[in-house]
Order: sequence, then structure tokens, then C-alpha cells
Amino acid sequence: MAIEIQKDSRLGKVEQRIVYESGNEMAAYAAHQINYHIMGYFPISPSTEVAQFLDLMKANGQHDIKLIPADGEHGSAGICYGASTAGGRVFNATSANGYLYMLEQMPVQSGTRFPMVMNLVCRSVSGPLDIHGDHSDLYYALNTGWPILMSRDPQAVYDMNIMALKLAEDPEVRLPVLVTQDGYFTSHQKRRVMTISKREDVLKFIGEKPPQGFPDTLDRNNPITVGPYMNEPDYINNCYQQSMAMYKAEEVYDRIRKEYAELTGRDYPILDLYRMEDAEVAVFLMNSASEIIKDVVDQLREKGIKAGSIAPNMIRPFPAKAIAEALKHVKAITVGDRADSYGGHGGNMVNEIKAALYTHNVKSPLVISRVYGLGGKDFYAEDGHALFELAIDAMNKGYVEKPFDYHGHTPGDPAKKPQRVLEPMKYEDLKTGLITVTPDEETGKLKVKIPPLRALTKKPKRIAPGHGACPGCGIFSGLELFFKGIEGDIVALFHTGCAMVVTTGYPYSAHKATYIHNLFQNGAATLSGVVEMFWQRKARGELDHLGLQDDFTFVMITGDGGMDIGMGPAIGAALRNHKMIILEYDNEGYMNTGAQLSYSTPMGHRTSTSNVGKFQGGKVFHHKDTAQIMAATNISYVFTGSESNPQDLLKKAAKAQWYAQNVGLVYGKILITCPLNWLSDDKEGTSIVNAAVDSCFFPLYEIEQGVTTITYNPEEKGKRIPLSEWLKMMGKTKHLGKPEYEETLKAFQAEVDRRWTQLKAKHEHPAL
Repeated sequence: MAIEIQKDSRLGKVEQRIVYESGNEMAAYAAHQINYHIMGYFPISPSTEVAQFLDLMKANGQHDIKLIPADGEHGSAGICYGASTAGGRVFNATSANGYLYMLEQMPVQSGTRFPMVMNLVCRSVSGPLDIHGDHSDLYYALNTGWPILMSRDPQAVYDMNIMALKLAEDPEVRLPVLVTQDGYFTSHQKRRVMTISKREDVLKFIGEKPPQGFPDTLDRNNPITVGPYMNEPDYINNCYQQSMAMYKAEEVYDRIRKEYAELTGRDYPILDLYRMEDAEVAVFLMNSASEIIKDVVDQLREKGIKAGSIAPNMIRPFPAKAIAEALKHVKAITVGDRADSYGGHGGNMVNEIKAALYTHNVKSPLVISRVYGLGGKDFYAEDGHALFELAIDAMNKGYVEKPFDYHGHTPGDPAKKPQRVLEPMKYEDLKTGLITVTPDEETGKLKVKIPPLRALTKKPKRIAPGHGACPGCGIFSGLELFFKGIEGDIVALFHTGCAMVVTTGYPYSAHKATYIHNLFQNGAATLSGVVEMFWQRKARGELDHLGLQDDFTFVMITGDGGMDIGMGPAIGAALRNHKMIILEYDNEGYMNTGAQLSYSTPMGHRTSTSNVGKFQGGKVFHHKDTAQIMAATNISYVFTGSESNPQDLLKKAAKAQWYAQNVGLVYGKILITCPLNWLSDDKEGTSIVNAAVDSCFFPLYEIEQGVTTITYNPEEKGKRIPLSEWLKMMGKTKHLGKPEYEETLKAFQAEVDRRWTQLKAKHEHPAL
């Protein structure tokens, strides 16, 4: 192998030890050694593990970092910004669309000059949705004012995270710093890593947090104004100072990396130049692919071709002069961008390299641009050879035949055009007439008549079997039961989540009705746009040719924590009162990203970000009562439901459809099982959900035109059980039966009792 990684502890001055870990683990490990004050975070693959590992270490008492689970990445960025103004050390990690969601906060952080460190675990940006590694999120970071460090392997992730904080806090820089690694290639790949053994050696290298030149927001004797409104010329002066600090970061980083090399024996020059001393052809790549290309360089050298490679360890500030110097004798170079700058005739890196060459009067290299590896497409040695062949061909011809193209894409084959596998459902099969809903003239409420369940079994399923859900997953049995109560055609929007991911692996789809996907935070707004367009086009007669026999029912399906990050838009849609249904399947966590805590996770429950250990006993705060929050928007109908009471759920579905077609927005919440992440037997799902209802953790009720009605009262049926009877059925909560967690269980039971008592009061007093 051509990879030359100096990992011999004898080369450094501090005691080191070998670990065998992934990039995400090393980001967390460095953070725990630094012992940051605050980490605001929100789970998104593939960066989620960073918070998970830190939470596990927290449960075992290995650090003092306050981990704050935000309501979304926008919120996590705000937490970090607020914490950084208050004088401590701050950390975060994110990926892809999560980074874009926090993007407006990034220039605020840098423009007001508050240091922090954030790991960007690079991933493709949707749409369409792809969760694998490329640099399409990284390229959005280039103009945010953050210095950006690159990490090609887990060793570099560890080292860069330590150097990043020292860089961020340097008085001549004082900027937040981004540390990047490639999603799944580096983040999940386990490698041999040398770490500094003693935390005190890490802290000695970083040093005490230097004065920032002005008080922090917790200095009562020196109150300050952070982020004031600025006019010209103050704003341009502020930006100039920030720009000078950014360029200074290159010089400061160079000093820091030399200090770190002396300490550990590992060096990360701004440019990693491999066999470039006499190279005639070269390839420029970043992060994980830049190690593979070194093998190709060696193979070409064996054939007498003077090949070399360039990889930056820092791309902000962009090392323009160093790149121009490295390329002044090169005849041709292929620049590989793992993201496109659409319409820019190449990715960001190739255009910046061209600008660097022009600026520093280096005219010899012919420059070829290729976009590669999008959506996590693997980069192999043969791909490296292909990139070098482009440079060799240009060198031999004296010109570039095709300056810009993609590498690794394939032409479309008309014979492989996706074919319809499932025939559209027939309207007469969906509109059975077996369910009737009529308003009561005296009460104004709805009267619903439903047949026995067996009469509805012939009604076609709206989601085809054969999808990729886990054994025992309750999502689709719960959704299909709800859909049995819906008559006629639907248009469904699914948030990102398990239900979306397992039913739509391109080119196939399990959805037999029209389906739309959008991200967690914007589903309700998106569907409200669809709804209003339907009514506008219908009013203008533009849909007459479709022969609609009835109005659509518009349904948004959310879950996996979607009513955390998506809460604001859902409330907005409710206040606007669009004619649609929001249906939340509650599986008590962010299950699609590996069972992190969400605000719907109950107190004391174990998740991958609320671990159980000597110093922590699961989630430390109570679950969000989404139904009551949505009821506060004064929409016409709110309900909770469960497969444990199928007739009850069918009636509520029928009511939901009537209100959504005639009045406005409806919100419903159904409890569903997740055996994989509840750590329960998939055969026990029905029993667990029944117990959740009978314990009054998940009460069944409806709020119709502001009036609350409990539709199933386990106390009146003589079936109420204590929470402990429900909790012992799941592996994720068995620890709550131990004496050391008795207070947590009592607090959880007390909160359930309080909510149940309050609900009964509302049931008994319609004015409440």
C-alpha cells in the first residue's frame, strides 16, 4: 500500500495508545478528551453516532459534556451559538440536509466571531433522498466563513478534532471550525488509530481558552450586545475583519500542525503532496478517495509515468498559492469533485484551482474536471486510473478534449425504463359505502356507522406487501387499519422516516396511491401547497378531464420523531386550517436513524442517545403530548388511536376524513410497535400496545370541535394496570424495575397520572 501513516508512538513526545475505531468514534473520543461544555445535536445519518458514542460515555461517567437534544438541526445550531456566546467550549456534528437546515445559522456564528467545532460527516443532499457519502453538503459550507479541515481516515478525524479547537480559539482567528469526513467511508470504517493516552496531555496542547477580546454574555459587570443591526460602513468593516481572520487561519493552522507533529509524530501539512516533486500528470482528490489514488500513482510510476497526487488537509481558507506552486511543472491535472456546482462547468474545487493557477500566473497545466462518487458511489483504483488517463491524454494531445463531465454515470437504457408493477386501485373498491358519517343536528358532532371489521377485509390495501420493514413493525398494520376507515382516493405525503424508506427503493414503490416525499421539517407545508393547488385548479375547471368522482383526501404521514423537527410547520398548517389530515405513527424515537431519543420518547426509556449506565438511567425528561399541542391550535378534530381498539380507530378515521374534506385540518396519533428498538419480541407487539393503553400512558380519546371525549377508559372496564406492568414487557425499559431507578419510575407514573386526571376532567367538563 502507498498509504504512509506515521502511527508509531515513539515519534511523539506524549504517551499514546492504539485503538481500532471508526471516524465517528474518533470524533466522539476527541470531544470527550477535550470535555466540551455543551453539545447541541440532532440525529441524522451518518453523523448520528457521534452523539450516541458521547451519550454512552456520559452514562458511564467518562466526561461532563452537557448533551442537549434539539428539535431539529436548526435548533441544534442555535443551542451551540447561544452556548458559545456564554463563554464555554461547544461541539456539534451533522450531515447533509441537516447541515442545510442549520445553514442560516452558520454565517451568524462566524460573523460574530464565536469559536466552536463542528463535525460535518459528508453525505449527499436530497432530493431524491440518498444517505450515502459525497461532498454536496460540504460545498454549501464554503461561503459560511468557517475554516474547513479535511479528514481522510479515522486517524485524521481524531487529530483534526484536537487541532480544530486550538485553531478556532486562537486570538488571531477566533472563528468556528468545521472538521469534515466522508460519510460511511470514514465515519463507519474501523481503522487502527493512535490516540493521546492522557486527557491532561490533550488539554495541555489545546491550552486554556484564551480571552476573546470582549466579555461573554454571562459577565454581569460587562453587559454586551451580540449581533447588533449594522449599516454600511460598519457591516463591510466587520466582514473585512472576518475575512482577514480567515486568511490568518492558514498561517495559524500551519503553526498548530507543526506543534502537533512534534507532540504526536503525525503531520498534516495544508497540502498532502504525494510524489509530486517531478510529476507531469496529477490527480486532485479530497478525503477518503485521496488515499486510494496513491496506489494508482505507484502503479503508474512503475510503468515510467511521472504521476502524483494532491489532497488538501484544509480547503478554507483555500490554499491557492500552495496549489499553484505544486502544479507549476505539471502538464495536466484531473480534478475530481465529489459534488457538482450545477451550471458552473465543474465542481467548486476545479474552479478554485483554475482561479489559483490564473492568479499566480501558472499557465502550464491543462485542467480536466470530473464529478465522481455521488450518492456514495465507491471509488476504486480503476476509477483512479481513468482519471489519470484523462490527464495523460490531455498531456499527449496538448489540449483537453472534454473539459467537464461526470465519471461513473451510465447511459439510460430504454429497455430498463421503470414499469408499472401495481395497477391503480379501482375507485369502486375504495368507496365501499359501508361507512357512513353524518352530522348530528343537535350536537353538531358526527355520527359514524361502521360495519364489522370482516366486512372491510376486501377493501384493497393502499400500501403493497413486500416492503422492507422489520419483522413485527407496527407501522403498516396501524396505517392500513386507519386507511380502512377512509373512503375513496387519497394523496399521501410521507415525511422521511421508516415508513418512507422501506417502501420506496427506486425504481420500485410499494405505494398504490399517489405518494410524495419531503423532509421531516417541511412535510405539512408541502402538503398544504398540494391541497390548495387542488382546490384552485378544481375551481378553475382544470381537473374536469380527470373524471374525479369525489374529492381527494390528503394525508400526511409522519413518525420517527417527525413531529419534533416538523412541529412548527404542522402548527402553521393547522392555524391556516388546510383541508388535510396529519397522522403521526408514534414509535417513541428516531427509529429510522437507529433509535435515538425524540421528544415522544417517554421518561426513563433507553435509546442510543439516552443510554443506561452508572451515571444515567435513560431519558431524563418527559414525553411531548403532541395531541394536546395540536388541539391548542383549535382545529376541528384531534384524536389518538391504537390497533388495540380497532373499531375505535376506524370510527376516528372516518371522522377525520369528513372533517378534512369539509372543515379543515385534522391531527391524529396512533401508537405503533418497534420490536427492533423497543428490544421486544416481535410477536409481543399487540400485547405491548394493549398494555400501553391500559396503563393510561397512551389514552384513547378525541377532541371534536373543542370537546374532549375519552373513547376507552380502562378504569371503567376494570383493566387499568400500573406502568411497571407495561414497562417490563420491553427490553428498553426493564432497568426501571431496579431499585436504583425507582425515583425515575415514580416520576414517570406521576406524570402519566397527572395527564390522565387532567384528561378525565376535560371529558367530564366540556368547557375545559
